[in-house]
Amino acid sequence: MTQLGATVTSESIRFAVWSSSARRLWVSIFDDTGAREIDRLELKRDGEGVHALFISSLSEGARYGFRADGDYAPERGLWFDPDKLLTDPYAVEIDRPYQYHWRLAAKRNEGADTAPLMPKAVARALPQPWTAKPPLFQPGGLIYELNVRSFTKLHPDVPEAQRGTIAALAHPAVIEHLKRLGVSAVELMPVTASIDERHLPPLGLHNAWGYNPVTFMALDPRLAPGGLKELRATVAALREAGIGTILDLVFNHTGESDRLGPTLSLRGLDAQAYYRHLPDGRLANDTGTGNTVACDHPIVQQMVLDTLRHFVRHAGVDGFRFDLAPVLGRVDGAFDPDAQLLEAIAGDPALADRMLIAEPWDIGPDGYQLGNFRPPYLEWNDRYRDDVRRFWRGDAGMVGALATRLAGSSDVFGRAGQPVSRSVNFIAAHDGMTLADIVAYEEKHNAANGEENRDGHDDNLSWNNGIEGETDDAEVAKARFGDQCALLATLFASRGTIMLTAGDEFGRTQQGNNNAYAQDNAITWLDWAGRDQALERYAASLSAMRRAFPSLSDTRFLIGKPADTSATPDVAWLTETGAPLDEAEWNDPGRHRLVMMLGHSGGGRLAVLVNGDRRQCVFTLPAREGFEWDPAIEAIAVDLVRPLPGRSVTFMIERRAAKVRAGKGS
Repeated sequence: MTQLGATVTSESIRFAVWSSSARRLWVSIFDDTGAREIDRLELKRDGEGVHALFISSLSEGARYGFRADGDYAPERGLWFDPDKLLTDPYAVEIDRPYQYHWRLAAKRNEGADTAPLMPKAVARALPQPWTAKPPLFQPGGLIYELNVRSFTKLHPDVPEAQRGTIAALAHPAVIEHLKRLGVSAVELMPVTASIDERHLPPLGLHNAWGYNPVTFMALDPRLAPGGLKELRATVAALREAGIGTILDLVFNHTGESDRLGPTLSLRGLDAQAYYRHLPDGRLANDTGTGNTVACDHPIVQQMVLDTLRHFVRHAGVDGFRFDLAPVLGRVDGAFDPDAQLLEAIAGDPALADRMLIAEPWDIGPDGYQLGNFRPPYLEWNDRYRDDVRRFWRGDAGMVGALATRLAGSSDVFGRAGQPVSRSVNFIAAHDGMTLADIVAYEEKHNAANGEENRDGHDDNLSWNNGIEGETDDAEVAKARFGDQCALLATLFASRGTIMLTAGDEFGRTQQGNNNAYAQDNAITWLDWAGRDQALERYAASLSAMRRAFPSLSDTRFLIGKPADTSATPDVAWLTETGAPLDEAEWNDPGRHRLVMMLGHSGGGRLAVLVNGDRRQCVFTLPAREGFEWDPAIEAIAVDLVRPLPGRSVTFMIERRAAKVRAGKGS
């Protein structure tokens, strides 16, 4: 297909846009401020569905938008209105952020020209493609999910003018923090331009997360005032530090919302093609946002692939996380793991070696698809999240489920004989309670969102050590600290890729808000000055240990047999007395203790001692002649002759005994 968007050459700009239903299409050219329309030129048909025009009088930096005319019949998915200025779906830059206004959603002939309300696309010559390099991030590593704005908005070492932007991620203080944590890749929550949902402005709120895009390539000017060059430079700086970059992209819906939503881009160009509709003509809503992008339509598939190639070639990113990913695999409304788009992404020459991560659920029919994506897609594993929370909350009968999650979730990802886990393990993510709030609030506290606490999940599998939200009591604070340590240690001891959300390593709180998407304020801004540095040091120690012992980060499922030429099985599951767990003990609803004994290089073993009981316990590890047990890391050193504290995870490494080592060297 011909190249779409604004193609800048030394002599002209070629504008091209696709619509199968519009009768007429124009490009509107604006002055350098974007305030005044100085020309409106009709595009000419240039192939099936393509409308294009060369304009020799324009150069790079020109501001523009499209207009389309045709039938106006929303009940049939037709929304043509020449008074609506439309953003180019292939725009790579816009001159200002989107702001919701009711006139953007006015019916045809009932509203004025929307050009004064709309950002203008900026025609840019793209930089030279990034020299292809293998992704730094590989499965088994540590993903660090972060919201660009909230991550550095209060960072004292980042210059104030740079705080809250993509460029701030390249600041030495930020990179040092990421390196200290052993981050393999940062996963940036959406950085493309988005718009507020229409109910937020009257409440004085703004979408802080960015999961409401208008188009897919243009970066949000608030997050990237330097445009694509800013993202490219930051990716390069992170890569220089050994840290990859993953972009969280939203291809499942757009901010044009339901039938009452604004007309901003795809709706005004060809809603019938770009969005899925039900047989009665209504917009399909498999996303809960009012519309669903038609990812089984060839033009949409081309647009998604072109977007991914754009960020790989011109920014050098390591991979992508796909929000509500079943939408990308829906064919005629039903999910198909072999859908053309999913296969095209995984097989594209420019994308085949990138990391691909699916959020494996949406709210449409059969929308929960955990474990059903094909390799190489990794998947967010909410079963891991929920089972780990249930165990540490103290629910009965969770030892077997915990062992399965620690071992890579073969019940989910081992289907069809797959030997490797595709799980992305996480305790907390942007959507839900923070790690600190899990152990401090039994219920959500979302009143600040303006929906009378109706929004967000009701079943958080959280618990409260003491009085909700209060931290003055020393014993309560100690208990909450210990529970956070236990949750973090479980995460870092788990097979598969692991994900930590920014700030959870130092106790960030959202005051019990489990749906803080509309809180662009201190509720979501990371409090760097007040962070829990002891917890942060503990998290860094866990990460260092995980890197030091590959048996923890290996993505192969644990099977209880030797994984190499040694005679040591890859795992043994033991009681606190050091004996193998029998069937009765696995099924004992009162059991809250477990030892995971992992084979380690050189024939040694690594023991993960899990005490989910609040009572202290003496663990006994099986001894072998010529070996001795030592703490795996000093930060959590506990010898075996004294009781381990309740609610804890402890790591012990089996090494050659000192006398054996000395004799070998003499």
